[in-house]
Amino acid sequence: MESLGQLLKQIPSREMWERAEEKAAKLLNDPLIVKLRAKYPELDESALKANMNRLYQYVSEYYHCSNCPGLDACPNDFQGHYTLLSAETVNDSVQLYDRKVSCKKFNARRSQEQIRNRVRSFYVDETALNQGYSADEILVRDLERAPAAGEVLTYILQTKEQGLQKKGLYLVGKFGTGKTFLMCYLLYELAKAGYSGVIVYMPEFVEDLKSMMTDGAKLKETVELMKETDLLIFDDIGAENLNPWVRDHVMGAILNYRMNRKPTFYTSNYELDALEKHFSFTSKDGEEAYKGQRLMDRVRPFVDVVVVNGENKRGTS
Repeated sequence: MESLGQLLKQIPSREMWERAEEKAAKLLNDPLIVKLRAKYPELDESALKANMNRLYQYVSEYYHCSNCPGLDACPNDFQGHYTLLSAETVNDSVQLYDRKVSCKKFNARRSQEQIRNRVRSFYVDETALNQGYSADEILVRDLERAPAAGEVLTYILQTKEQGLQKKGLYLVGKFGTGKTFLMCYLLYELAKAGYSGVIVYMPEFVEDLKSMMTDGAKLKETVELMKETDLLIFDDIGAENLNPWVRDHVMGAILNYRMNRKPTFYTSNYELDALEKHFSFTSKDGEEAYKGQRLMDRVRPFVDVVVVNGENKRGTS
């Protein structure tokens, strides 16, 4: 049996009871609880005292959020969530219910993660994809580029209003005028609207494709991804070192599948006629004009050409 001394130690002292009562009174008089009682007048003293833990969590998390230290340092029980209370009378008994609600910072982060998950990039700087830019910044960053930026913005608006378009855009211009930047902006904005996208930097991608010739599973997965994505961008097309296999069996297969189904986009330093000449020549088989034309038949009818003017911004801040 326990000794009398041990039993006495387990009995709360008068001082402890007084502190507990003081804390309870302070909690019940908190402006948040006063407001809660005004909203639910059926909450009497006994119902409140039976739910002191819920009340304490409700008040504590509210004040944590009022002085938010940032999502990563969130002190609430569930990161990025706070407690809301409601009351309901069931069988003449007042019941207090709590539920967790996600905060704005949590929702914003989740939205950003969803956007990133909708977009895949191969060998492309993801700065614009991750942070996005305002339409105003797109238009005024270079006034010479503004007409092209306006066409991209119009395309984005049409897609949001009408759904996925059949034709894509072919952005052509000198080095460093912001063609890739505009395409990343398009991907980011349409990812926010729920569309998936892939952007591929062609010179490095073509070299990587050559190594996939011995890895059929990886090659099939990559090609299927590019066939099925809502928005596909071939960045800096014409700068790659093509071989007949990449041109005819990879590029040809992807574009043949996508035409009349989903839009494909391009950035290039080449006009369309010059790109056709580029496609017509490979280091292995020399010039094959009809094969270049066959590939261009899957490009030319399915794009609107947008000329991107402006200064070369590479190497500038």
